[in-house]
Amino acid sequence: MNGGGQIVLSGCCWWGMAMLSLCVRDTFPRARLPAGAGGGCACAPGIHPSPHPSIAVIRAKAVSAKEVDSGNDIYGNPIKRIQYEVKQIKMFKGPDQDIEFIYTAPSTAVCGQPLDTGGKKEYLIAGKSEGDGKMHITLCDLVATWDSLSPTQKKSLNQRYQMGCECKISRCLSIPCFVSSSDECLWTDWAMEKIVGGRQAKHYACIKRSDGSCAWYRGMAPPKQEFLDIEDP
Repeated sequence: MNGGGQIVLSGCCWWGMAMLSLCVRDTFPRARLPAGAGGGCACAPGIHPSPHPSIAVIRAKAVSAKEVDSGNDIYGNPIKRIQYEVKQIKMFKGPDQDIEFIYTAPSTAVCGQPLDTGGKKEYLIAGKSEGDGKMHITLCDLVATWDSLSPTQKKSLNQRYQMGCECKISRCLSIPCFVSSSDECLWTDWAMEKIVGGRQAKHYACIKRSDGSCAWYRGMAPPKQEFLDIEDP
């Protein structure tokens, strides 16, 4: 954490995103859970939607769920997980094999992430790839309904976030806060709106310009060459 209530995060550069293998260094906005919302589960402060090497990012529907055994704890007690069978619609980042099953803890109190199994709700899901068509998610990972994403976020999954893989996003927790180098973008959603999925997360991407500096870019169209070369955001 820097002075002034800031946390500096690496940019994205997931997958070559495919993120989302575009450029996923982390997931979409992750928030610290409100008191009591997740029982004993506590998440790190939010991460801007710029994507981690072992992260898989997919668009999918959950079609069924069942409780399965997942080994034993140190006391010999069985560990239970919920196994979701999913229909993958698109993989933005991850292994060559489609994701067929997603695993999570059995309740939100232990960071389990519930999914609707009606087969109608589509999700954007980022979690840890476990190989063999499996991935694991927690309540702290990115799980967002596809319809809740802004047009800019959907468009950015395919390329835009990849352009910020070498940038750093400085998360501003309280005003005032400042960037410490030209390769940082100052993320102010929490300081200004008290939410992680605010205006910047929904409508902007931090991208690298020709001179090595980084700046917020808004919009779905590819950045103009003038913006990449000289123009201030």
